[in-house]
Amino acid sequence: MFTGIVKKIGKIDSIESNAEGIFLKVNAGELAKKANIDDSVCINGVCQTVVLKEGEVLGFQAVKVTLEKTNFSDFKIGDSVNLECSLTPSDPMGGHFVMGHVNGVAEINEIQNFGKNYFTWFKTPVELQKYIVQEGSVSIDGVSLTIAEVEDSSNRFAVSLIPHTWANTIFHTKNIGSKVNIEVDILAKYIENLLEKRENKLTQKFLNETGF
Repeated sequence: MFTGIVKKIGKIDSIESNAEGIFLKVNAGELAKKANIDDSVCINGVCQTVVLKEGEVLGFQAVKVTLEKTNFSDFKIGDSVNLECSLTPSDPMGGHFVMGHVNGVAEINEIQNFGKNYFTWFKTPVELQKYIVQEGSVSIDGVSLTIAEVEDSSNRFAVSLIPHTWANTIFHTKNIGSKVNIEVDILAKYIENLLEKRENKLTQKFLNETGF
């Protein structure tokens, strides 16, 4: 589990295709000191297991399902990535609960800048738009953000990126058309699941059997 507070911008050192998907080597800088073999690291919002450590370089095996559900298939050597080590009991909860399980890929379709504040719009997969709520939380490429505005009619939403977030994450490398990983708030999915089970239980047969 993660908080969506990016601790380091890493660089992709190498990408090797294999039968399982791709093997990534990421230069994680000082963050590599905290990560050991078998630890979880969030890369652009995706939970990955450290399987190799060579100084400041960490290695990860991204499997085919990861490539299908995330923007990992677009990676190139030299690309910057957002990094965060998994949450520990002593860490401050600065963002929101981020599982590292990406729900889909969105696309940046508008950026409005007001000085160094960037109001950024994302086109969302139709099936995810119902989880997007104004002033709710969302993880975008592993960054915990508050939803500033929602346009359900066009399946898009906006976040307001403060100067610090813009400079200290990979958002400053993005452009119109850039693909980003989206993870909706897990609490919304739990509530949806509970409501669906309650609705499924309230059938005419159930009511008859219980005396209604």
